[in-house]
Amino acid sequence: MSHEKYMERAFVLANKGKGRTSPNPMVGAVLVKDGHIVGEGFTSPAGGPHAEVVAIMDAGEDCKGSTCYVSLEPCSHYGRTAPCAEALIDAGIKEVYSAIEDPSSKVNGKGHRMLENAGISVKVGLGKEKAFEINKQWFKYINTGRPWITAKFAVSLDGKLATSTGESQWITNEYSRNRVHQVRNMSDAILVGSGTVLADNPRLTTRISDANKFIRNPLRIVVDSAGSVPLDAHIFDPKLPGDSVLATTEKTDQSHYDVLLSQGISVWVLPQDDKGRVDLGSLLDRVGQEEIITMLVEGGSILLGSLVSENLIDHIKAFVAPIIIGGKSSPGPIGDPGISSLADVLRLDRIESENINGDILIEGDVIHDL
Repeated sequence: MSHEKYMERAFVLANKGKGRTSPNPMVGAVLVKDGHIVGEGFTSPAGGPHAEVVAIMDAGEDCKGSTCYVSLEPCSHYGRTAPCAEALIDAGIKEVYSAIEDPSSKVNGKGHRMLENAGISVKVGLGKEKAFEINKQWFKYINTGRPWITAKFAVSLDGKLATSTGESQWITNEYSRNRVHQVRNMSDAILVGSGTVLADNPRLTTRISDANKFIRNPLRIVVDSAGSVPLDAHIFDPKLPGDSVLATTEKTDQSHYDVLLSQGISVWVLPQDDKGRVDLGSLLDRVGQEEIITMLVEGGSILLGSLVSENLIDHIKAFVAPIIIGGKSSPGPIGDPGISSLADVLRLDRIESENINGDILIEGDVIHDL
């Protein structure tokens, strides 16, 4: 096998950790000796061993004198685990192919230098573009301190998310709705506006029938600037799996969120924007402080409209059902203020589409100006 094939195997391994490694990146590692793979691994959930250490344990005594192919620069600092660069040195690795540098302040080339100072040959850049793509959410978080935001919505063929009377359950079929639960299972947090909670009273839990699958309930965040969501809303039920947060402003009466605090619900009192709503930039900064890498926005239209107008969305997942609703008063997924000029509209790249038993999922990354 070629160097490229071994690195491709490291990428495959890295993806096995999808949705499970936050706040760490997804990393895969392969150890090769005498033309054969002797060990491989991928990063465990936070606190568990990183990819390089898993590969070393997998190889056993065969790791000495081997070459390591790793999808991200080995870490060089003590955190929840010991440095991976140190583990590679102690294991007797002779050569390392590293796909891309880790830009975090604690690493940022230090891992590569540690290896080189120990006499290990280091080659950087093999498969760099793919390595970036695998961890683009994490790279955004490291560079901005904010999460990667995916906006999800379900609409009819004519772009409506409900009828003129507000009926919306269900626009899409059960297969699409099951897919949404799979997306939740891979997300660190879910964000919704107060309008969605008032209209649908959702629980926003992850419901997957596969008993053998690891079920993850992301942090549920409700943006409610004035405390309009009732205290007995499902999303504030302390018996739900996972945790919930009220993101609000000083307009909410303290007695309202004191009740939530007594139930174990977290409350973030954030600055207001010029419309008296929760300032979204401050919200995203606060989310980042929780080491949340990926956040799924599930509505409603006011929240999505604000995120679009401020160009804060990174990825779109649009589930389109083969039905027509019609009606001028039937709402769409993206509310005011909207974009007034076609020159300024959000455009997507890396577009993919999938037929989900009749519904069509269209998704892609939002193109951001550099």
